[in-house]
Amino acid sequence: MMALAKKYGEGPVSLKSIAKENSLSEHYLEQLIAPLRNAMLVKSVRGAYGGYMLTKDPSDITAGDIIRVLEGPISPVEVLDDEEPAKRDLWIKIRDAVKDVLDNTTLYDLAAYEGRDDHEYYMFYI
Repeated sequence: MMALAKKYGEGPVSLKSIAKENSLSEHYLEQLIAPLRNAMLVKSVRGAYGGYMLTKDPSDITAGDIIRVLEGPISPVEVLDDEEPAKRDLWIKIRDAVKDVLDNTTLYDLAAYEGRDDHEYYMFYI
């Protein structure tokens, strides 16, 4: 998704080129792109210069949108109603804090951050 965000507005990007640039398996990317396409976060373009592109601006797609499509609901643990109230409340606060960060971090933010030179040891894979 970050590779598509960086090329946003430049036309479709092939999975082959994304795989090569990021040392990933093209087959793995094919498995990831299907649910993203079904969720209408990306669209495919057929043809010799085809590939994939984002359906909307990277600033309108959040990390939470992507995580929910690929991983399901955001929750560090399953909170049970019969748990001790203090424990349950703690897990709910943690879940809500994680959701807040993911829902307020856009794909644009992530792509822009990755382009900075002062963080070579950080890597985002979504």
